[in-house]
Amino acid sequence: MSFRRALALAACGLAGGSVLFSAVVVGKQPGRGGDAEPRPGSAATAVTPASAAPPGLLLLPPAAASCPPAPGWIERPAGTGSYWDSNWDRREPLALINLKKKNEETGEEELASRLDHCKAKATRHIFLIRHSQYNLDGRADKDRTLTPLGREQAELTGRRLASLGLKFDQIIHSSMTRATETTEIISKHLPGVKKISTDLLREGAPIEPDPPVSHWKPEAVQYYEDGARIEAAFRNFIHRADAKQEEDSYEIFVCHANVIRYIVCRALQFPPEGWLRMSLNNGSITHLVIRPNGRVALRTLGDTGFMPPDKITRT
Repeated sequence: MSFRRALALAACGLAGGSVLFSAVVVGKQPGRGGDAEPRPGSAATAVTPASAAPPGLLLLPPAAASCPPAPGWIERPAGTGSYWDSNWDRREPLALINLKKKNEETGEEELASRLDHCKAKATRHIFLIRHSQYNLDGRADKDRTLTPLGREQAELTGRRLASLGLKFDQIIHSSMTRATETTEIISKHLPGVKKISTDLLREGAPIEPDPPVSHWKPEAVQYYEDGARIEAAFRNFIHRADAKQEEDSYEIFVCHANVIRYIVCRALQFPPEGWLRMSLNNGSITHLVIRPNGRVALRTLGDTGFMPPDKITRT
C-alpha cells in the first residue's frame, strides 16, 4: 500500500465508505537505531506482513467517526483506484452503446465507429448567476422583489456578461421572483438570447451540510423534497455536450446560492455535504467548463470583482 493511498483511506475510506485505517507518519524514537517498532500488544502488531506499512508509516485502528453516509440519490464512484468518475454524467461513449449488439463480422472497426459517433465534440461553458439583493421582508415569493440596490447589481452583472463578447445560447432561470427579475435586467444587455423558466432551479435545502450550522436548520422533510429536486436540476442541466453539438456553447443559469453551491460540489465531485462552506455574493458569476471528455473545471467562483465595493452584498 502506497503512502498516498494509505492517507486517502484514512481520510474517508474507499468510495465514501467507512474509515479503514488512520495513517500517521512516525520518526525515529530517541535511543533507537532505526524506525520505531510497534509495542507488543499494540494494534499495529495485528498488521500482517502482506499489508505491512512502508518504513515510517504506522497503521492505527479505525477512528470512531467516519464520513457521513450520502443520501440515496448521490452516487459515489466505485473503488477503482481513482477518485474521478469519468462517467459521472452517464454520457461516457462506452456507456451509451450496447456491446452485446456488436457485429462479429466487422469487430473492432464497427465498435470504434460507434464509439466515435457517441463522443462529444464541443465544450460547454456554464455561467451560474446568483440573483441580486431582494426584499427579505416579503411574506410570499411574489413580494420578495429586488431592492433598488439589487436592480443596480443586476445591471452590473448584465454589463459584465455582455463585455465578455461571448455568443450566449440561452438563459435558464429559476421561476422565483427574485431570479426572474434579475434575469429580465440581465437580458436587456444580451438582446436576442432566449429565456427559459424552470421550477427545478428554485431555492431550497439541497442536502444536510457537514459540519452543521446552528442558525439554519430546516426540517428533515425539506431536505428530502428539495434535495431530490435540486439533484434533478444538476442531472438535467450539468453534463457534457451532446454528441450532435458541433460548436462550443455558452449558457447562463440565474438561480440561488444554495443551488449554485451544491451544483459546484457535484460537478467537481467534491463531497456535496460541503456546499455550505462556500459563500456567494448577490449578482455573482460562477463559471464552470465541461470538456468533451467529461472533465470539469471551475474558472471562477462567485466573482463580483466587476462591482464597486459599496454595491456588494450577500443577502
